[in-house]
Amino acid sequence: MYVVHNRIEVTPEQAASFEETFSASMRATLAGVPGLRRSLLMRPTRPGDPYVSTMEFDSAEDFRAWMKSDSFKAAHADVDAPGMQAPSAIEIFDVLEDFSA
Repeated sequence: MYVVHNRIEVTPEQAASFEETFSASMRATLAGVPGLRRSLLMRPTRPGDPYVSTMEFDSAEDFRAWMKSDSFKAAHADVDAPGMQAPSAIEIFDVLEDFSA
């Protein structure tokens, strides 16, 4: 499994709008993405911390293919949407072991 985290800085004033826009975009663009196992948006519990978007893919190749896809382009097309101008930090991981039941 290949896991990608994106830490997204959002101001408190933009938080509600960001959540609505981001969630709607993901619902509209992620259905049927090959190799995508799960996508999460996590809200920070401490003021000033970033939101975290997590995507789990079967492989790095599936993630790279999504980055080149129409789905990715559509999800990132509205550069004026709340959070799109925010600094973000991508973190990428290969899953070593899954301890879930």
